[in-house]
Amino acid sequence: MLSEILIATKNVGKAAEFKRIFGEKGITVKTLLDLPDVPEIIEDGKTFEENALKKAQTLTDKLNMAVLADDSGLSIDYLNGQPGVYSARYAGDHNDAANRQKVLEKLKGVDDTNRGAHFNCALVVTSPDKKPLVKVGIVDGRITTSEKGENGFGYDSIFYYPEYKRTFAELTQDEKNKISHRGRAIEKLMESFDGWMKN
Repeated sequence: MLSEILIATKNVGKAAEFKRIFGEKGITVKTLLDLPDVPEIIEDGKTFEENALKKAQTLTDKLNMAVLADDSGLSIDYLNGQPGVYSARYAGDHNDAANRQKVLEKLKGVDDTNRGAHFNCALVVTSPDKKPLVKVGIVDGRITTSEKGENGFGYDSIFYYPEYKRTFAELTQDEKNKISHRGRAIEKLMESFDGWMKN
């Protein structure tokens, strides 16, 4: 039975979410903030799944423990899937405002029917004695022509969700959690997790 899992993140909010989920199963959660000597992992995969798997497997091999890693980002149909795995550094390193501006510039004059976009999240759990468990969550929407909303981060203010008729940055945290790509990936992961752990 699994007693401990490492979440490959330094994001406190993300860690808190997984602490709640795994805490209900009696599993202790550690994060990269708890470890003094973590190797830097170059995320050079071509897909979100490849990046998440590389992170998780590298840490499992080094630490001999179960690890959960994720990779997520935005893909835009008109831009052949860009920014994709480069979402966080599309216009430079982790500059959210510059990233959004670059997307809006590239889609200038593109009509509404060609602005389809998808938020993707890949979650991977690895363990020394098991095959990796991989789950993906996707949310479909489209890119707006200007920023709307004050909440969220990343590309939220230019990602319009038709069902709610608002951008992700106009949603409350609860609304976003219900439909987000991460929320969907977590839901799928937890549906399979107990069976994976037993095998």
